[in-house]
Amino acid sequence: MRAESPRIGYVVKRYPRFSETFIVNEILAHEAAGLDLEVFALYPPNDTHFQDAIARVRAPVTYLTADGLRAADLWGAIQQAGADVPGLWSRLELARGSEARAVYQGALLAREVRRRGITNLHAHFATVAAEVARLAAGWSGIPYTVTAHAKDIFHESVTAVGLRRVLGDAAHVVTVSDHNVEYLTSDVGLDARSVRRLYNGIDLARFAWQAPAPGGPPHIIFVGRFVEKKGLPDLIEACAVLRARGVDHRCTLVGGGPLESTLRALVEARGLGDTVHFAGPRPQAEVIAMVGQAAVFAAPCRVAQDGDRDGLPTVLLEAMALGTPVVATDVVGIPEVVRHGETGLLVPERDADALAVALTQLLVTPSLRLRLSTGARALMEQSFDVVTNAAALRDVFAAGRPARHLARAS
Repeated sequence: MRAESPRIGYVVKRYPRFSETFIVNEILAHEAAGLDLEVFALYPPNDTHFQDAIARVRAPVTYLTADGLRAADLWGAIQQAGADVPGLWSRLELARGSEARAVYQGALLAREVRRRGITNLHAHFATVAAEVARLAAGWSGIPYTVTAHAKDIFHESVTAVGLRRVLGDAAHVVTVSDHNVEYLTSDVGLDARSVRRLYNGIDLARFAWQAPAPGGPPHIIFVGRFVEKKGLPDLIEACAVLRARGVDHRCTLVGGGPLESTLRALVEARGLGDTVHFAGPRPQAEVIAMVGQAAVFAAPCRVAQDGDRDGLPTVLLEAMALGTPVVATDVVGIPEVVRHGETGLLVPERDADALAVALTQLLVTPSLRLRLSTGARALMEQSFDVVTNAAALRDVFAAGRPARHLARAS
């Protein structure tokens, strides 16, 4: 039976994750609006650093762990779910083709849906989280929705058939850029009526705008994981170009990741040890201060060899909200936000020379920094306020209809 008030179950692969602050911001905005929700994670956290905002989340977290899963565990979970969830046995067909782990976690989640009066499930990322939500929603007779991002739809391991499987039955699919909407409807073949663009929201009160200092230090900053799609070799090569041209600057790389040793070797090879600084991961409050004091924020994103790419980097949006002028590349949804000459400067991916030219423009032209900073903040207030965007997502939850696969499976 459906509860009178909505009670949303967020389904994620891991919780919490250092790099997924957009999920935490979204949950906090829902809680501030009085929405009742719980978090269900398929794996425990494996990061060593966490954002301080996570401590403000009140929603209980349940881990649907499946380590060392045995056949007896799977069968036992299905039996228990079948006893608690009316109609589950008649809908087992929904699991045809699913991996055993997802079926197990779906059975656990279906029981929790029933026991806790969850009215809607919402999965972040069109991966195993969406598959588990699909199964649990179908078995328990409630709608599910999914937010699709970038790696989960563009990576080379992802197929259109697989996406249609986890997204095609969703009451609604939300995704983070118009570029993604076009791909999901035209290339994947999802029903355009069920796919909606909704940008990740930013806590604009926390990321307060400050005008760029006209005579500030020529400081370039990058924040993010050291992985191929971030394009850091292009930024380091651009710094080498700046040095060769006599452009005064220093560059700070905040974060860490598997390419760190490779990047350090490149900095050494280009003789930039006194110019490019590795700051390591930093707490969010410290990152906000560092980005706010920088002259330029660089987001040299690229499409990785395996197809992985950024949809619309949250840290780029945060820099724009803070008023730090940005240079970014024209990949995926970034041009929707970084409008060349209006809210930032846009350059082609993998083009260190073009990146160096844009960085130079911003470093030596205070009036350009102020104009782009003002335009960026206006766009953030217009389209990226987390309070407004979370409210729009709640409207999506409210419009959710019973899972479409119920009719086929009953």
